[in-house]
Amino acid sequence: MDIDARAYGLSPKIRLKELGDNHIGIVKLIKSRIIQKDAVKVVDAAKQIKGVNGGCKVSLVCSRNICSKSLALLDREGIDIVYIDIVYEELQ
Repeated sequence: MDIDARAYGLSPKIRLKELGDNHIGIVKLIKSRIIQKDAVKVVDAAKQIKGVNGGCKVSLVCSRNICSKSLALLDREGIDIVYIDIVYEELQ
């Protein structure tokens, strides 16, 4: 189920999904590799979500195309990754 990002003070361009009870996923499905710059934005969004709902678990929902620096940053910040396989034509 989709969640309105504005409820957490985030841009409506950020896609959020409810993954379970008190578990929110930040959806980042792009054709290119997720680089550290993208991961920093995910961390900032996760901090914003946790600021509004402190007991909430936040995960990144993405494809397996993610750089090692991003993986390390997300791990340090306690953000889990949920991998999904997608067909990019579905994003259009």
